[in-house]
Amino acid sequence: MTRTIIGKFLKWGKYPLILVILALIIYWARFMPVSVVGLKVARGEIIAEVMGTGTLEARVQTVISSKISGRIGLLLVDQGDRVGKDQILLSLDDSELKQQVEIARATLSASSASVDRVQSDQTRAQVVLDQVRRDHRRNQRLFTNKSISSNEIEKSEKTLSLAEADLASSKAAVSEARKNLIVAQNTLDYHLARLEDTVIKAPFAGLIVRRDREPGDVVVPGSSIFLLISTREMWVRVWVDETEMERVSPGQEARVIFRSEPHRSYPGKVARLGRETDRETKEFLVDVSVGSLPKNWAVGQRAEVFIKTAEKKDVVILPSRLIIREKGRSGVFVEDHGNALWRPLKIGLRGREEVEILDGLHPGDKVIIPVDSKRFFKGRKVRITGS
Repeated sequence: MTRTIIGKFLKWGKYPLILVILALIIYWARFMPVSVVGLKVARGEIIAEVMGTGTLEARVQTVISSKISGRIGLLLVDQGDRVGKDQILLSLDDSELKQQVEIARATLSASSASVDRVQSDQTRAQVVLDQVRRDHRRNQRLFTNKSISSNEIEKSEKTLSLAEADLASSKAAVSEARKNLIVAQNTLDYHLARLEDTVIKAPFAGLIVRRDREPGDVVVPGSSIFLLISTREMWVRVWVDETEMERVSPGQEARVIFRSEPHRSYPGKVARLGRETDRETKEFLVDVSVGSLPKNWAVGQRAEVFIKTAEKKDVVILPSRLIIREKGRSGVFVEDHGNALWRPLKIGLRGREEVEILDGLHPGDKVIIPVDSKRFFKGRKVRITGS
């Protein structure tokens, strides 16, 4: 009998226990406060930025090469050296060119002597022609007075023709000699210029960032020997998404963060915009000039650039990471008399980590998120345990 009573008690007594457990679960889910962290909404400043990634480049750079073929004799600078304008960077072996210059000078001297000689011949031919003309005019008068025969006057005419031909030949010789002198002078100038081209100078003051040749190497026109850059204006060539094109314009302020110093930013300014978009990445180039550089830097090093496109002060701001999407709308949970209350938001300017709140929050409101990162529903009791 006793066993029967105990069995019935166990059979029916478990249901109240289950009900108690269910009641405790419902109470915990509905009425037990959830631990949350809160952020008091405040007013502040917000800056909207466009971000892009690029590389450090020099606005002015040139490849130092030779105008002529030759063997490098001396290299006077090295990678990392600063050079001044017209400073000698290297020289080529010039022994053969010096011989060609001496030959050209000798040819010029001979051509000059030839001009002097043919000019003397022309002067002599002119004197002879003048004398022959005077004699011919006298013979013409004598022939008119029949003092000489026709044979003598014919002989006088032939002599005059020969004298005129000699003068014409002398003039032609002078013209040819002068042309030869010009050719000789141009040849000398050409070889002197080639000799001068064996000495290669810096076209502007700057920094040697690369050396591609060694002494004894044979170079040809156009082959790279050094890469020279001007450090007066350095900029980062940044790739920016084409959707941001309308927001970017020359003169805007920017922050440059080099990957070698991720915790420091350098001031910059938008210098110019590219006018061609990459057809695959849908990005366009923006050149941002940098006012200062890290202690150690290199052309081609990567950097992130943040271009300031807008700025507002004394507005309601909120960290963007706190905003939640619910049914296609943006909003947050706020603490209201110990309960979680949903607030839809109207968002304005978007910054890097914060957004401007146009409507939905006021200074002093407490935006909350659960400590354990689990989502909670509207009206749930909350207890703020941190900020």
